Amino acid sequence: MEDFINKAKILLETLPYIKEFYNQIMVIKIGGEPMISEVIKKNIGLDLVLMRYVGIKPVVVHGGGKQITELMHKLNKKSIFIDGLRVTDKETMNITEMVLTGMINKELVGIINQEGGNAVGISGRDANLIIAEKLKSKNKTDYGYVGKIVKVNPEIILSLIDNNFIPVISPVGTSIKGEAYNINADTAASAIASALKTAKLLILTDVRGIYREVNNENSFIPTIKREELKKLIDKKIITGGMLPKVEACIKALEKGVKKTHIIDGRIPHSLILEIFTEAGVGTEIV
Repeated sequence: MEDFINKAKILLETLPYIKEFYNQIMVIKIGGEPMISEVIKKNIGLDLVLMRYVGIKPVVVHGGGKQITELMHKLNKKSIFIDGLRVTDKETMNITEMVLTGMINKELVGIINQEGGNAVGISGRDANLIIAEKLKSKNKTDYGYVGKIVKVNPEIILSLIDNNFIPVISPVGTSIKGEAYNINADTAASAIASALKTAKLLILTDVRGIYREVNNENSFIPTIKREELKKLIDKKIITGGMLPKVEACIKALEKGVKKTHIIDGRIPHSLILEIFTEAGVGTEIV
């Protein structure tokens, strides 16, 4: 009986969070190792279904860089990166869209639905969700079909949410001429969260969160203010793959998102722990 009482106490501890976030939209970006591991993806699917059943409205945006690279290798096509961006010619764009929209997106939809959810997969091209233009660099580097977001039209997302669906979005944008553009998934998630004015933007990755010192886990930061975060960027403490995630969080906060989080998606049920517990499992940016 004691075990059941303890379980009841745990459930009751989540009540304030359920009340706070009931009927609120949250954008969840999935990337890194959480996109590779079948076990992690199943746990995320369960978390999303639970969120929906307690009244939260999750919107999923996913990456897939590793899978794109793997398929290009199998097709004997070399991946070229400049300034951290994949140079995307027409053939690479076709491969990118096939992997993101045709493979990964549908796999995530299947996982969520298998766990009892009601997910629908779309890309940024559907209903002109993400309008993009060619990304131009300061040094005139031609990245090919790498896109810069011009506008987000969230009507299709709101329509799906209103009909109790969980939207799962691949970060492929469209130009006004109908051309496909490869969009950074962190940037896409930030722009979508901003357009929806969400309660939270949660970025799931394969690190614990943000550190005050490079590679020093003892310097982990559970909560940080936006202004302090900018100082860490200026000091080059935040670099590499973490930089676009942090910049995505900052932009989302500046455009009306209430809170942003960078969390370790490798931890089982990290979404539930971050949203429904006081301790959380990542870095909260406020």
